[in-house]
Order: sequence, then structure tokens, then C-alpha cells
Amino acid sequence: MEPESLYNLLQLPKEASLPVLEELPQGEKKKYILPTSRKDPRFEELQKVLMEWINAKLQAEHIVVRSLEEDVFDGLILHHLFQKLAGIRLEVEDIALTAVSQRRKLEVVLEAANRSLPAEEPQVKWSVDAIFGKDLLATLHLLVALAERFQPDLALPSNVQVEVITMESTKNGLKSEKSMEQLTACSTDKDPPSKDVFDELFELAPEKVSAVKEAIVTFVNQKLDRLGLSVQNLDTQFADGVILLLLIGQLGGFFLHLKEFYLTPSSPAEMLHNVTLALGLLRDEGLLDHPVSPEDIVNKDAKSTLRVLYSLFCKHKPRGHTDRTPRASPD
Repeated sequence: MEPESLYNLLQLPKEASLPVLEELPQGEKKKYILPTSRKDPRFEELQKVLMEWINAKLQAEHIVVRSLEEDVFDGLILHHLFQKLAGIRLEVEDIALTAVSQRRKLEVVLEAANRSLPAEEPQVKWSVDAIFGKDLLATLHLLVALAERFQPDLALPSNVQVEVITMESTKNGLKSEKSMEQLTACSTDKDPPSKDVFDELFELAPEKVSAVKEAIVTFVNQKLDRLGLSVQNLDTQFADGVILLLLIGQLGGFFLHLKEFYLTPSSPAEMLHNVTLALGLLRDEGLLDHPVSPEDIVNKDAKSTLRVLYSLFCKHKPRGHTDRTPRASPD
């Protein structure tokens, strides 16, 4: 990140461009996934896992899915997948060539799928109209629900969230509202991960935590000096994800476009977007050995924040630097 970009850092983040909006009848609503969320590594990973799962299930039938958005809408894939998962046969035509017959086929498949899922799931996050309209958000909600119902051991990426904008057609024109939507459960809903050195440090040698924080803050400030930034409080200043993203870019030698994150986040959802993006970048580099929840960073959890910053320290510390991170001991 070069000094000339400092002026840009003072500007508000640009709004992400929206997809082309179709005409909405008055009183109707439609959700759109923002482009920044579509590029989120965890969101892309979720689609990849689901496609590989479907293709493995339907391999014997020589069916291949290459795009959840384009290949699932007409009911053919869902028909074969649901029959395979539920072990039942649906009384519906195998091949539907016209839009009318495809929609009719989809209705039959969704009715059967909805009956097999918990009562609170169906009709809330997806519908025939949404799936047939190639609504990726609705399609993902449905596929995740089917996977959790019929193959709970499928390794879906945890805590996948997307930022969406809901457009509503009113008599006064279009009304929009941003929100975060959860696609997969948080990792805390699963078996807790094994303890790491920071768990031991906080439990067995809490008096050494401040020394670790001081060493990390010194490292961070050395790297942020070119940007005219500094950190005094490790526990609070990384909660909105801004300094963390700037630090990752500085260490990696790249500049994140301002439309990809919120430079001045004004809500917990915007903070969560920033932190989720930062953790995705770290996972892409293979730096996070221990699971870290973005919610923990936003909630100013010192242990989680230290894990993230220590992973950067280990990769980017000066050559010849000896790792003097205190080791916990029961003594």
C-alpha cells in the first residue's frame, strides 16, 4: 500500500454496484446478494462444497452441476437429488422441456422436499417463484437445509453470511434496506475445537498476556507507520475490521479497493462484513491454524484478536527474530 493512497483512505467507501433490477410489481419484495458478498471466499467455498456434493450424489445418473444459479432452477437437479436423498420416487415427468412443465415439476419437488424438512424451514427462505427465478440466495438456503437434513456430516463451511439488499416496490417508488443473512450455522454450534497455546496462556499464565499484547502492538505499529496509523488498545481497535484489513494489505503488498469494505463502519453488520473479509484473506493464506469467529473479533474478544494478529506476526516478523511468545505453565 503506497503513501499516495492515504488520501483515498479518508474517503467514505463507495457503495457496491447493484445487479440489474427487474420491474417489481407494487407491494412485492426481492433480495439481492451484494457483489462484495458474492466474492467472499467462504461464500464461494459453500457453493463449491454443495456442487461437489450434488455431483457425487448424481454421478451414476451422469448429471453434472456447474452453476447453482443456472442449473438448479428448472427442477431437474432437485428432482433427482431429492429422490436420491429421501429414497422415494416422485410422480412427476422426468424430462420437462417447456417453462410451464418445468415450473409444475419444480412445484411437485418442493412440496415433497418441504414436507421432509422441519416445519419452520420451508416457505420462509425459498419458494417456487424464487427458485424458478434463479434466485441464488433462495437456492442456497434450500440446498443447505437438504444437506443438514439428509447428510449432517457434510463439511459445510461454518458461519457463512452474505450482505443482501431488499428492494420493495411501493407507491412512492423503490425502497431498499441492507441486512446480513445467515446461510450456515456458526462453528460454536458444533464440537468445540481443541485448545491452543492462547487458551493455555489465558488459563495458566494470565499475568503474561500483557507482555504478549505489547509485543504484538509494537509489531503492528511498525507496519502501520507508513500509513500514519497506530494502535494503542489491541482489545478495541480491531473490532470494526478496518485496521486489520489495512494491516493485511500493508503486509501483503496490496491495496483493498474501498468498495470491498467499509472504511467508516456505522453498524455491527458493517463491522462484521469487514472482519469476515479479513479472516477470509487470512484463511486463503493458510494463516489461521485455530478457528476464529468474526463475531468474537467484533465483540472485542482479546484471545481471538491475539490469535489473528499472532498469525500475521509469525509470517511477517523480521528475519532473525526469535519468537519470545511466553509459554503457559502451571507453575
